[in-house]
Amino acid sequence: QVQLVESGGGLVQAGDSLTLTCAASGSILSIITMGWDRQPPGKQRELVAIITTGGLTNYTESVKGRFTISRDNAKNTVYLQMNSLKPEDTAVYYCNAVVKTSAGLRPYWGQGTQVTVSS
Repeated sequence: QVQLVESGGGLVQAGDSLTLTCAASGSILSIITMGWDRQPPGKQRELVAIITTGGLTNYTESVKGRFTISRDNAKNTVYLQMNSLKPEDTAVYYCNAVVKTSAGLRPYWGQGTQVTVSS
């Protein structure tokens, strides 16, 4: 079993910064990618950012230049630094990871953390 636990969400004002943290634990052999999805109220979930073991990153267009994803491979932890937050960034943010265990390779998700940006 693999668990992803997020922390760092909260209520902030437009223009503020926030950092999300997600730690993976369990029977992990290796983690291929780690990333963040989000689901705004009344909308579909979307991929926000993703990072490979080697540090390659990709971002959805709306957060480029404002969000930075990083990863500590030794700690199986991924971070999302969010700057210049906008009300439209309000969403539940979910950590995700593609993990190799003895049972094989599959994706996992955390329980989600709420980020609310007031105008």
